[in-house]
Amino acid sequence: MDPAEQLQRIYLAGFELQTFERYPKCVGVIRHNCVALLVPGVDSFQMLGSPGWRMGEVMGVLTEVQGRKVFQAKSEIIEATAEKIELLNRFMTDLTTLLHP
Repeated sequence: MDPAEQLQRIYLAGFELQTFERYPKCVGVIRHNCVALLVPGVDSFQMLGSPGWRMGEVMGVLTEVQGRKVFQAKSEIIEATAEKIELLNRFMTDLTTLLHP
């Protein structure tokens, strides 16, 4: 699928598109504080790594610390509540469907 068409489909589906100074070759896709980085591939955009939770200008990855699920970006940690995990799962499903219809 054409990368421009992919971005249009993602935007029209209610996702925000943003660029990040730290990742100049990526396009950030954001919805409900969930964020994913897209990189251009041979003929389409692909997700770079796993989506995570937006924590200011960085993305916290879902991990486990002392037996509890958290989103962590370096030393910053926020609780990964059931609601946040559900939002992230829905985000990943919706974005994957848009990238690979």
